[in-house]
Amino acid sequence: MKIAVCGKGGVGKSTVSAYLIQALLNRGRQVLAIDADPSPHLARLLGFDDSDITPIAEMKDLLNERSGRDGPFYNLNPRVDDLPERFMKRKGNLSLMVLGAIKQGGAGCACADNAVLRNLLNRLLLSENEDIVLDMEAGVEHLGRGTISGVDHILIVVQPYRGSIETAEKIDRLAKDLKIRSLHIVANNCQDEEDVKFIEKMCGRRPIGVFYFSSKARRAEREGMPITGASSEMLASAEKIISSLEKAT
Repeated sequence: MKIAVCGKGGVGKSTVSAYLIQALLNRGRQVLAIDADPSPHLARLLGFDDSDITPIAEMKDLLNERSGRDGPFYNLNPRVDDLPERFMKRKGNLSLMVLGAIKQGGAGCACADNAVLRNLLNRLLLSENEDIVLDMEAGVEHLGRGTISGVDHILIVVQPYRGSIETAEKIDRLAKDLKIRSLHIVANNCQDEEDVKFIEKMCGRRPIGVFYFSSKARRAEREGMPITGASSEMLASAEKIISSLEKAT
């Protein structure tokens, strides 16, 4: 099962991803977690020591070497087959690859660097021996590039406010263009059933799962502790989502 977790920045994609990963691990599965956010922190939420983790997107010498950048020219199919073995972190049945994403700012075109990341992501998604949870960058640009057309399910994380839901609508349209049929809404940081009903009304469908606000999870994140052991309620929500996706696969 290959799951991509998308949504507007700040809606809690990494938190949802972490609990989905833990739910899969609790089933005894081999799981590959991929953090493709420009500000990656999935490692910390999962209990990895992130002090020695550098996202691939920040390894400028490596990106230049693999892309074969020569002025405006670069390799469209750079070699990446050795990178997972070199940079993947492992803990029990869990493997973690921190890609990050190119932070362009005013630096101009980052096409060469993105070619490396895109090839690496595509290679990771070819894994047949592991379940995959992909924590994507905020917004919809990654869908516009078509970089996750190989996933089985897209989960769009929303919170009960309009800006979050407007981004979800854009992701929904682009995912349908990519012919991804298993597309679901996940409600996060809800206070009560009224929040859930608001999301259901605005999105036109019932969320596949609901994560209610958890002071325990917030406290664990603030203390730099693994978040997945903090809230049994959030883990139960993730378990229900995985069960629903298994039925849909």
